[in-house]
Amino acid sequence: MRRNPKSMGRGLHRTLNALAFTWACGAAAAAQDAPPTLTIQRAAGPIAVDGELSDAGWQGVPPVEKWYETNPGDNVEPAVRNTGYLAYDDAFFYAGFRFQDPSPKRIRSPLGDRDNVPSYTDYGGVILDTRNTGKTAILFLANAHGIQYDAVTDDATGEDSSPDFYWDAAGRVTPGGWTLEIRIPFSSLRYSKQDPQTWRIMLYRNYPRDFRTQIFSTTLPRGNNCFICRSNVLVGLAGLPSAGGIVAAPYVSGTRTALPVDGLGTPLDTSLDATGGLDLKWRPGQSAAIDATLNPDFSQIESDVAQINTNERFALFFPEKRPFFLEGIELFATPLQAVYTRTITDPGWGLRGTGKVGRLAYTGFVAQDDGGGSVILPGPNSSDLADQEFRSWVGVGRLRREIGGGGSFVSVLGTDREIDGGGHNRVFGPDFQWRPSSKDTITGQLLYSWSLTPNRPELADEWDGRSLSGHDGQAWWNHSTPRLDWYAQYTDASDGFRADTGFIPQVGYRDAYAESGYTFRPTTGPVRRLRTYLIYQRTEERDGDLILRQYSPGFGLDGKWSSFVRIRYAFDRVRAGSAVLPRQQLLYTIFVSPSQKVSRIELEGSVGQEVDFDNARTGHGANVILRTTLRPTDHLELQFNDNRRWLDVDVEGGSSRLFTAKVDRLRATYNFTARTFVRGIVQYVETVRDPTLYVDEVEPKEASFGASALFAYKLNWQTVLFVGYGDNRTFLEETDRLEREDRQFFVKLSYAFQR
Repeated sequence: MRRNPKSMGRGLHRTLNALAFTWACGAAAAAQDAPPTLTIQRAAGPIAVDGELSDAGWQGVPPVEKWYETNPGDNVEPAVRNTGYLAYDDAFFYAGFRFQDPSPKRIRSPLGDRDNVPSYTDYGGVILDTRNTGKTAILFLANAHGIQYDAVTDDATGEDSSPDFYWDAAGRVTPGGWTLEIRIPFSSLRYSKQDPQTWRIMLYRNYPRDFRTQIFSTTLPRGNNCFICRSNVLVGLAGLPSAGGIVAAPYVSGTRTALPVDGLGTPLDTSLDATGGLDLKWRPGQSAAIDATLNPDFSQIESDVAQINTNERFALFFPEKRPFFLEGIELFATPLQAVYTRTITDPGWGLRGTGKVGRLAYTGFVAQDDGGGSVILPGPNSSDLADQEFRSWVGVGRLRREIGGGGSFVSVLGTDREIDGGGHNRVFGPDFQWRPSSKDTITGQLLYSWSLTPNRPELADEWDGRSLSGHDGQAWWNHSTPRLDWYAQYTDASDGFRADTGFIPQVGYRDAYAESGYTFRPTTGPVRRLRTYLIYQRTEERDGDLILRQYSPGFGLDGKWSSFVRIRYAFDRVRAGSAVLPRQQLLYTIFVSPSQKVSRIELEGSVGQEVDFDNARTGHGANVILRTTLRPTDHLELQFNDNRRWLDVDVEGGSSRLFTAKVDRLRATYNFTARTFVRGIVQYVETVRDPTLYVDEVEPKEASFGASALFAYKLNWQTVLFVGYGDNRTFLEETDRLEREDRQFFVKLSYAFQR
């Protein structure tokens, strides 16, 4: 996976991810102007989190009135006034805000589910580095309806919104703008053993109008290599709770499922199933947490958005969403993705510890996986999947020690999967990140694996009890200034390397990647940032045979309507089977947020020559992905996802369509309040092929249809009530129609007891 943030497409809510790499400072931060120190004081009385700032607890709290526009302006005075307030008591950390807005009717603050606070809406909050590392922090952000967004951000790995925390927020639109109150229990935070405490903090406001404007309580110098290190130092915290905090979240669920009696197209047979389980979190100290789970409910309440895998060589990645794996998730993010917890498909139980002692951070877990998922079988030119029809025991651990004050660290990672009936996969190795200056970041990782495959040749050819071993290593260097940047990466993976608890779909290759860019920042006109760049990449098998060679010039820009455009043209040579074929493509990403009602239009894809990997030839085709979000009211959200891919190949007398693939998805959500919503999803996936154009036998048509409806009430992220219905159908060639694959009605109730 490419690590260079400047070469990545822009996600809808990579709120601060790019900032973490393209702004702020590194080891030379002390030589620059230090951010001002902020002081917090005990609340003089009670504070009710209702969006009002008139409570007795706010009286006498000194305001934070010095803020900086860091984007698109370069640390300039903001055009709108922002005021922050910080207070605490024996149990909670509080933050209050007054955000001026000359046109309150233009405030974008729709109702939505947790974490559905996109970058093209108004929100604000705090970014807390409670361990004073200058490296890792938690985002607590909310909009004027109190819709929460929380995430972990790390200068080494970026931002991850998967984790959820216990906290409260309330907002209110006023004649002059909007106000926000945030309350965070100290039991949700991890901090060191000292009194008084010294933390780091940023106060933040996202203000999208003609351009997306980002405003902080600190300056963020451009062209440097870290973000959290520019946080304000926070002093005044004393007498905080030293330990405690237990959360027990039992759940019960019932499911009524109907399945075909004897394959697709036969009558349905109905069964009832009831189950229960428990998630437990204990905070034995300020900086540690222990998680345990028994028969956890790791079901997906919302299905993953389908991805077209026709004519794809490697396995597709889906993000992790399950709670047990999310404490300290940033510690599992390494240059090589040797930990991918979705490979643990059906855990019966799990136990995990996470914490920090001095400069040493650690996390580790053990779990029993009853199987049922898939294992990636990697190769140099493609990957495959094998069914994991066996029980296994999984252990994962990582230690990371900080070095110096500039964000550098050394680390070691280990994973072990022991297979019931014989077989194992063990991975171990170090990694590091070194920031020799405020403009340079050097990162590397070297892993070794030792594997004994299970004796299950009916599931995979290589699963015949053979022994495998090998290495996978990667190193990269990122250099960034306000104008010029460059990035270089080298990867070397041997044929025998396996990471069955990770996501590494390619082995047996060497890869060199380089990119350099130059950035212009106009201060007037419709564009506020323009970066031109050039990419070179060469991937070859370990014996020297070419897999991919690419030259690709391009540009990216930020503009009006919070828009982002990235366009590049690629000149490739690509291996398919034993042939190396030419390919020229135009690749594009276009994002725009024109209004409150038309919140998002995003177009992504490629057009031009394409390689037919199944039949080792070149054709012409396109891949088009359209994502649109409409908000007719603050309560109703409509999301449309449409993906089209096709490929034409040369035949005698002209060209003919090899395949056409599509995904159509509509997701409609009506939010009654910040806690209650109903949601409906319909999704249709189809691939139509011409079997006469394939060397091997293929199905002329594959299709599936899914529909679901969900009612949800969420008191917090673990106290929930779900009532839902799902219907899935698959195309059956014999009947030439979609036959029901399953039908399901379910209820789930979970309640979090906190002490």
